[in-house]
Amino acid sequence: MRKLYLLGIVLVCLTVFIQTAMVANAQQEAPPAYAKWGQMAIKEVKAKYPSAKIIDYLHEGKEVHGASTIEKFKLWLKQPDKEFGVYVRISYQSATQKVEKIELQESTS
Repeated sequence: MRKLYLLGIVLVCLTVFIQTAMVANAQQEAPPAYAKWGQMAIKEVKAKYPSAKIIDYLHEGKEVHGASTIEKFKLWLKQPDKEFGVYVRISYQSATQKVEKIELQESTS
């Protein structure tokens, strides 16, 4: 009888632990606020460098300048003959999220 009681307690604790872990995992999987802009940066880089493979991606942060925001990314590309970085700067109106300008600049570091 005592073994069944202990087994019941262990099962209840295990169930609570699993449910807590699932909730925490679901909360961590929410897309970051910059995801929309990251997808746009990838699309622009693929359009400019169609034969290159994107091998790394970094969101470098954002800058707010008055009514505008600039999202900053660095993508690392690989072509058969070279590897290089591309900085992407997406400037948009903060209130409407209308894109004002997209800049791409190659880097070797």
